[in-house]
Order: sequence, then C-alpha cells, then structure tokens
Amino acid sequence: MSESIRHFETGPDPFNRNWTVTFRWLQNAISIRHADTVDVKFALSCDGAVPEEKVIALPHAALVSLAAASQRALTDPWCMRLAANHLKRMIETFEDMDKPLVTLTPVQLAEAAASIPAPAPAR
Repeated sequence: MSESIRHFETGPDPFNRNWTVTFRWLQNAISIRHADTVDVKFALSCDGAVPEEKVIALPHAALVSLAAASQRALTDPWCMRLAANHLKRMIETFEDMDKPLVTLTPVQLAEAAASIPAPAPAR
C-alpha cells in the first residue's frame, strides 16, 4: 500500500484483479448505528467489478486497549490506517468481501496494527 490512506491501489485479489480504494469518512458509530465503534468507510472499484463501499468498524474498547498496549494516541489517522490495512487484507484474501460492514475482532485489530510503524518518540 502506498503512503496515502485516502486513495491507494492494492491487490491482486484471488482473481488477479487490482483494486482502487478511496477513503470516504471516519465517524463515531454511536451517532449513526448506536454502536461503540469507530467506523471507517471506503469506496472500492476494480476492472470488471461493480463499484462498492465497505465500512470497517473498529470496536472502541479494543482500540483503547491496543493504543495503551502499543503506547499510541488514539487518533483519526491511526484508525484510518488500521482500517485500510484490514481492508487491504480483505481484498487480498477476499475474506468478508461479501459484507458491506465488517467489525474487527481484537486479534484482527492487532494484526492490522502490526505493520504500522511506531510513532517517533516525543522530544
């Protein structure tokens, strides 16, 4: 994945297609679904496939635990990168691609965080 989490290309999927992904929004799901998650929405498209949207739901309690364990601040950019990393994995494996809303488990959150570099120490 490129450095940009707002617009990137990823793949190939199991059908040897590359996908274009565009960030749409990040929102606290309490306000839209009455869920204790941070929802991150992406638009996806690839050659020959109907464009679609995916919402990656990051459970708040698991985010707080992961942030504390990894000594990170719970920020919008970090949540966006976690969601983008998971979406990239979804595309590459095609797991859960039939779902418009995917809620991550704590294990999936940790896997998504594993490839994000640690923040630079504060000076």
